[in-house]
Amino acid sequence: MAASAPADSSSGAAVRHRLRAWMLEGLTDMAKRHPGPHAGPQAAHKGQRWWRVMCLTGVDYFSTLGYQPGIAALAAGLLSPVATIVLVIVTLAGALPVYRRVAKESPHGQGSIAMLERLLTFWKGKLFVLTLLGFAATDFLITITLSAADASTHLVENPHVSSVLHNQQMIVTLVLVALLGAVFLKGFLEAIGVAVALVGLYLALNVAVVAVGLWHVATAPHVVTDWSHALTTQHGNVLVMVGVALIVFPKLALGLSGFETGVAVMPHVEGDPGDTDERPAGRIRGTKKLLTTAAVIMSAFLILTSFITTLLIPADAFKPGGEANGRALAYLAHEYLGSAFGTVYDISTIAILWFAGASAMAGLLNLMPQYLPRYGMAPHWARAVRPMVLVFTLVAFLVTWIFNADVDAQGGAYATGVLVLISSAAIAVTIAARRARQRGWTLGFAVISLVFLYTTVVNVIERPDGVKIGACFIAGIILVSFLSRLARAFELRVTSVVLDDMAERFIRDIAHRKVRFIANEPDQRDVAEYRDKLQQIRTDNDLDASEDFIFVEVTLGDPSEFESELQVRGEVLHGRYRVLCLESSTISNALAALLLHVRDTTGQRPHIYFEWTEGNPLAQFLRFFLFGQGEVAPVTREVLREAEPDRERRPRVHVG
Repeated sequence: MAASAPADSSSGAAVRHRLRAWMLEGLTDMAKRHPGPHAGPQAAHKGQRWWRVMCLTGVDYFSTLGYQPGIAALAAGLLSPVATIVLVIVTLAGALPVYRRVAKESPHGQGSIAMLERLLTFWKGKLFVLTLLGFAATDFLITITLSAADASTHLVENPHVSSVLHNQQMIVTLVLVALLGAVFLKGFLEAIGVAVALVGLYLALNVAVVAVGLWHVATAPHVVTDWSHALTTQHGNVLVMVGVALIVFPKLALGLSGFETGVAVMPHVEGDPGDTDERPAGRIRGTKKLLTTAAVIMSAFLILTSFITTLLIPADAFKPGGEANGRALAYLAHEYLGSAFGTVYDISTIAILWFAGASAMAGLLNLMPQYLPRYGMAPHWARAVRPMVLVFTLVAFLVTWIFNADVDAQGGAYATGVLVLISSAAIAVTIAARRARQRGWTLGFAVISLVFLYTTVVNVIERPDGVKIGACFIAGIILVSFLSRLARAFELRVTSVVLDDMAERFIRDIAHRKVRFIANEPDQRDVAEYRDKLQQIRTDNDLDASEDFIFVEVTLGDPSEFESELQVRGEVLHGRYRVLCLESSTISNALAALLLHVRDTTGQRPHIYFEWTEGNPLAQFLRFFLFGQGEVAPVTREVLREAEPDRERRPRVHVG
């Protein structure tokens, strides 16, 4: 038995290694997805046909047909078709132009958040982005949990299984969320294939239901007459109807969901062979087709379904506990096409509502890794797909448990997330049009922004729980992000080091002797500054006057940035002092990266000399964490220690 222990240990290590490799398989996807500004043709055209990706966003967008007619009927009553027409006008004349512009301005899937990120710098920009990411997380995660809960409602209330699954909605919802996560653990291509099949079947079944519904309306003329008479009696004239429809419109805002995920999954849209990462014209064109086609299909269905459900279903059936509550089209399918077709329709609805979370999951997997790891606010594995799928699935479990798998309880948070993101997109494209000096588009987008801001404010006033839930997501993201940034504070954040010709010459010249650098905080940059600094370093460290030195000066950029390329420029000042000029978000990381680069290129172990900085150590650390400066010497040494564990190869730090 003892002899088999090493083999067992080796086998266990191999299993763990394979599991780790499988989990982190997509860790380099970000680099492949964004080859860089100088990428040539073929760099950005791979992906899926636009109509296939449309089906991925469509499982979210089109699945709202499962509950949108019922929501409209409860909110507007007999006025439901008119209110739905207002929703369609806002969709086609508002949300669609906005997101077509977003696709053009931000073609890598970051959406309107990336457009607004450019307006703000420093930590206020990061906090603003984290806030929007909080609302995006609210939108996408509630899409997953609400859709799964609604799917389980349809399943539990189906007459064939209601006796078996009675009061089991929580368990059914958790199982559906787990199955969604399993699909994404298997692979993204499988998710798109499932979406295409589900959307095709679901739309075909809805065409049948709508056709039969219109036939029954056409063959019973009194239905239209009764409806129009009741409508006139209740609201008087057309102007009053339109006014009431505008007032109740915010309650129908869930019918706008799907646009943000449409641009979030944009990197998966196939481009042209000549596309580059900077100018993916084919991808942009395909995404515009995706958005337009989805909006037109959904608009037609929204109008037709609200019309037939309002005219053919008794008003009491829409109320909580009624047979059509949350399942108006399923009610019509059973009523007019029989139990067999109704059951098939139920199964299709359950499947697409469950898989509506796929577009949200795809949006999260594309959106979050483009910001948090870049800000240093997530671990390295956050760039890989499978670990993030597990994280989002666990969070979805928690949200489902908190809301007890209740669809109505999550509706406010869902609508708030959707409306905040659409409003931010409208504001972003308004600013983009203004900067491009497009006065017509600026005015048009400004009007659209006001419409969405009005809708958002009304929704928040009526359902403040949505803002509270969004605030919880925001607080969680900010807390986790800053803890992660704190844990990664001493990482080597420089992605690459690029020296100009003069800097290369300095390093080549000194490589034949002992490589010595002096860290200098530039002040007047006159002769006296460099002469006195050199003399002080020699005195403090008891160095001979014959020793050769190069000064290193770091200019701080935006200290809230985490990863960046280090550009090194060499210059000779006052005819004798060689200076390497660096620009970075942190002084210590820039110096450590330079030292390691010099060691690797020359084979020499460089030395760097500092002065101690006066001040409280805790205050100095906070200065480093927030502003990239502080006590430079010990932090540089700590960054080097983490980057190079071997003391014999680590560049040496001297402080006097």
